[in-house]
Amino acid sequence: MGKSTEVVVVGGGYAGVMAANRLRQRDDVTVTVINPRPVFVPRLRLHQLVGGTHDAVIDYQEVLAQGVELVVDKATHIDATGRTVTLAEGGCVGYDYLIYAVGSLSGGPRVPGAAEFAYPVATLEAAQRLRSVLIDTPMTAPVTVVGGGPVGIETSAEIAEQGRSVKLVCGGAVGPYMHPSARRTARKYLTKLGVEVIEGPDTSVTAVRPGTVELRNGRTLASQVTIWTAGFGVPDLADRSGLRTDAAGRLLTDETLTSIDSDRIIAAGDASAPSDLPFRMSAYTSPDAWAPTPPTRCWPGSRESGRHRSTWHSRPCVSVSAAVPGSSNSFIRTTLRSGCTSLGSWAAS
Repeated sequence: MGKSTEVVVVGGGYAGVMAANRLRQRDDVTVTVINPRPVFVPRLRLHQLVGGTHDAVIDYQEVLAQGVELVVDKATHIDATGRTVTLAEGGCVGYDYLIYAVGSLSGGPRVPGAAEFAYPVATLEAAQRLRSVLIDTPMTAPVTVVGGGPVGIETSAEIAEQGRSVKLVCGGAVGPYMHPSARRTARKYLTKLGVEVIEGPDTSVTAVRPGTVELRNGRTLASQVTIWTAGFGVPDLADRSGLRTDAAGRLLTDETLTSIDSDRIIAAGDASAPSDLPFRMSAYTSPDAWAPTPPTRCWPGSRESGRHRSTWHSRPCVSVSAAVPGSSNSFIRTTLRSGCTSLGSWAAS
């Protein structure tokens, strides 16, 4: 029997787990996932953590396929020439192929006062902190959510369902990347929940102060708790490792999601920029990972696993076979998959 192909997946989010599970369908591949946390964090549930309706953590035994090895550590450097990954706690992990699936995070807010006085929600720790702040905040206190994308919509709906007074500042249109019908649905149910949706070209935030939010149109909003969901960023692992990235730090790849610097590195998820034209952020962009059929596992956070009302919209997804023995990296298919944005529980109807 020949030697197994050793694949290391850096990042244990949606894309990394999907790639690892598909890889395990091949008997000639061994898979190691490197992730800094010992638990899977379903980012699609973080707004529910903020609202106190979900813990947003799941044991990896429930989502990783049997035989996938989990290394709980942080990857600090990728040596593309030596094909090794350096770990924060010491030591290295070698690979034949690497799946770069480090995910995304909120971009650092550049608005004056936002870093000091607004609460992000893009990570488990940030959502837990915000949850604690809301517990200690009177129910009558005004709350402002900045950012009209899916995270802002979901967070606004979740908090408004508690009976809080919520303003959603979009800085443009609510759900700008949604289909118009999905935007109409979002507005309808946000209004039912009592959320004041603030839209328009002059509604961007210019400053965040203790107790207030200032808009470009001159309006000042009272806000005891300001939540920041705008912006986009990625970990800088690729850049620190000398791999070429786009301006946002996403790994530059060709149309097969193969790094332009190494044919042994394949990207997955938000941290990839195929031909410098990355898709919009999505929890489901991952390599086809050399498997003939998609996994049958029902993902935590899917519509059928909860009772939350959702508006559905299409997102682009890449499905690609990577370059390992017996596979071709010249095949790619781009499809549209449904995405959903939670609008609170079914009780809102």
